[in-house]
Amino acid sequence: MKRTLYVLALGIFGIATTEFGVIGILPQLSSAFHVSIDKAGWLLSAFALIIALFGPFMMMLVSGFDRKKILALVLAIFAVSNIIAAFSPSFNVLLIARILPAFLHPVFWSIGLATAANSVPPEQSPKAVSIVFAGFTIASVFGIPLATFMADIFNWQASFILSALINTLSFAGLLWLLPPIPTPEKNKAVGQAKIFKKKILWINLMLACLMISAMYSTYGYMAVYLAQITKMKGGEISLMLLLFGIAGVAGNWLAGKYLSKNIDTTTLVFIVLLAIVHLLLFFFGSYFIPMIVMVFFWGLVHTGGFLISNVNVTSSAAEAPEFVNSIFTSCGNLAVTIGSTVGGLTITKAGIHQIPFTSIVLLALSLGILLMKNIRKTSESPMKLEA
Repeated sequence: MKRTLYVLALGIFGIATTEFGVIGILPQLSSAFHVSIDKAGWLLSAFALIIALFGPFMMMLVSGFDRKKILALVLAIFAVSNIIAAFSPSFNVLLIARILPAFLHPVFWSIGLATAANSVPPEQSPKAVSIVFAGFTIASVFGIPLATFMADIFNWQASFILSALINTLSFAGLLWLLPPIPTPEKNKAVGQAKIFKKKILWINLMLACLMISAMYSTYGYMAVYLAQITKMKGGEISLMLLLFGIAGVAGNWLAGKYLSKNIDTTTLVFIVLLAIVHLLLFFFGSYFIPMIVMVFFWGLVHTGGFLISNVNVTSSAAEAPEFVNSIFTSCGNLAVTIGSTVGGLTITKAGIHQIPFTSIVLLALSLGILLMKNIRKTSESPMKLEA
């Protein structure tokens, strides 16, 4: 049982490193292909956009296929696409190599998390899912900084080769160690779609979208900011990404701890703290030592945003957990696209130093949605008491 969970976590580690590994090497890719940094940012945002638009449809397409074979196919395609990316002769070829695996990205996530939940008794499913999800956390801590480090030591091609090797290892481990996975019964999609009638779901989706957009409008260009504003070198940037990820592990644990006490209060504290962090990034971004401290607190606050956003959305429709999780996946990746696109436009129009203000504006909008949610909740409470 644990073997199954760890194999799935390894697969998540591979595809997460592929998706977000470009964050640390955007400056090298921009220089290598002679494109602007905002155009290079599409290597991240286009990947996320494909997931957001096609995720549910891809799951419908593969619903009748053998689960183990589908998971293996996803990892194989990720490995091949990274090899193509490493030898891309032009930016357009690189962008296509990035887009192709994105279609199957949500397939692995959905099947992997569902398999984890179904492989243990119901009361143990959250713990099982957290083990698989740990693959994403580990990718943030080690995968992304390692990909950046490889590009600094060798070249940007080495970063993609590393991702290809990780996915190949995951592919081999899955074929060898993962037991057969039964194909589940077809979901009653029509019945599940009733959750879209819930206004609170739409409010929480909007809140999650704005929060994650705020996170990625600056974080997506973290390496560029550290290089141009803080004047850090490649190896130093790799260490900063590692520090960011390590702090993020603690931040994710803290977010989970306080979410169990009060979701809305935890969300409010997150929005306020992340806004303060970005304001300080603007004022201290050009100072080397203070920026190291800021990167730690940035990672500590930032990483909890995924869990906070997920809990807000999934708590809106507890009666359809798998379906609402798939909706959140699309919402989250759409938010990554919006955030990285807005951040790229800010760099083009106002310069890289101004980019933290894009996050601050989006967080202010998030705060507005959260307040609207609480006002709505307060206005409905008397009605429930009367009933």
